[in-house]
Amino acid sequence: MTIAAILAVAGAWLGLANPVYRLPFLVLLLPAALAYVAVYAPTTRAAARAAYWIGALSASASLYWTCLPIHDFGGLPWVLALPVPVLMGLVLGLYTAALALALRLGAQRLPPWLFIPYCAAAWTVMEAARGLLFTGFPWLTLAAAFSPWPAAVQGAAFLGAYGLSGLFAGLAAALAVYGPFSRPGLAVIVLAMALFFLGNRRLDEPLAKDGAAHVTIVQGNVDQSRKWAPEAEDETVTKYLELSRQAIAHTPTDLLIWPETSMPFFYQDGGPLAQRIREFAAQAAVPLVFGAPAYERSLGGHVLYNRAYLLAPSGETAAYDKVHLVPFGEYVPLGDYFPFIGKLVEGVGDFRPGRTDAPLAHGSLALGTLICYEAIFPELAQKRVAAGANVLVNISNDAWFGDSAAPHQHLDLALLRAVEQGRSLIRGTNTGISAVIDPRGRIIAQGGLFTALTLPCPEVPIMSETTWFHRHNTLITWGIPVLFAALGLAALGLPVRRAKIRPGSLTL
Repeated sequence: MTIAAILAVAGAWLGLANPVYRLPFLVLLLPAALAYVAVYAPTTRAAARAAYWIGALSASASLYWTCLPIHDFGGLPWVLALPVPVLMGLVLGLYTAALALALRLGAQRLPPWLFIPYCAAAWTVMEAARGLLFTGFPWLTLAAAFSPWPAAVQGAAFLGAYGLSGLFAGLAAALAVYGPFSRPGLAVIVLAMALFFLGNRRLDEPLAKDGAAHVTIVQGNVDQSRKWAPEAEDETVTKYLELSRQAIAHTPTDLLIWPETSMPFFYQDGGPLAQRIREFAAQAAVPLVFGAPAYERSLGGHVLYNRAYLLAPSGETAAYDKVHLVPFGEYVPLGDYFPFIGKLVEGVGDFRPGRTDAPLAHGSLALGTLICYEAIFPELAQKRVAAGANVLVNISNDAWFGDSAAPHQHLDLALLRAVEQGRSLIRGTNTGISAVIDPRGRIIAQGGLFTALTLPCPEVPIMSETTWFHRHNTLITWGIPVLFAALGLAALGLPVRRAKIRPGSLTL
């Protein structure tokens, strides 16, 4: 059992983006090990304990970078920052412990042809619960490990990212529990080969494009430690304008993208800096998307928003306010009751969520906007496309996380939104990784980390056709949990299949 735990943690680390070495299929060691300990641990308590520590250690290792913003920008010493990923892992381990209890019940009572879909549904429900409970944190989505292999993630267009994760987990669990040379194991291998074949076939199919746009992303690489200094505002605006002028002078551009809060001032107030931006858009005759803080006056003072603007050459603007905020980064949960916690986010601001999913429209473009963290939530991209978006735009600022695995993991998750919804996704960031992803999940343009650059992409597909997942989202979102519950209830009504549980030892 100890070997299974070591393999699981190593597989999660090496399968997901990390700064050492990456091989995506190794992430399957995580669900395989969890299924193995769930089934073969000597007691139910031992199974839950082993699964808890596997989940906690895997999450802590993969989220090591969460200590960086706490130390670098939160002002906390390393002795207080370093435990942050450990604490997150201790919470996330509760999900894998619950998963192990469910899998043990199914393995004891269900035949293989029911246990495999039960495993897949259980994993899907676990990931969906992580994305929903306590404001949601679906960062460690299993399917995201396969984002570098577009053929492997085409199933997200039918099952969504959580459902695809469940499918992968079910296949891995079957091999771990029954062995690769058993009938269930051989059936799983054949199914995996068929999925890979169908994924490649879908990549070869032409896109049903309504058109294409010439897009240019400007990555300013503005130092986060100076970004909000008043004396740096003019320097930041000048940098983005100069990079933009150079880019559009050499590349025809239908849309220009600047990152989240690229303009570190209240654009809505006007003034010389805002005027320079409007004059540029008018002279260049190019619509511009950029991020800036915004506010509304209220009886209690001011309400702050993290806003994305679409500035047309005519000077007209449309805006989108971020609806899913980062807890302890953009707001403090229950901050009115625990005001002393506010010091953890001093200088960042206490934002309020926006109220609309409507796309930012200009000509043939309807831009479904996802600001930073929002790209990791499938339901937000679903709402943007349901509201009419024919392209997804993710503006972000990952400078908080330094040269770590976080920007790579963030890109992998954003890529799944493109496949799920069948939409191109334009990702503009302050320090990287900026990229353009086509509706099949292929990266067609990508920049580097911590460098100022312009990233032109001449053929970004515009799509109105929707995926099976988008059209049947309600069926998938509720159908898989219903399947899990039905199989769980069926298992409770069946006798224990004693031959399926063999004695084992657990040393964790």
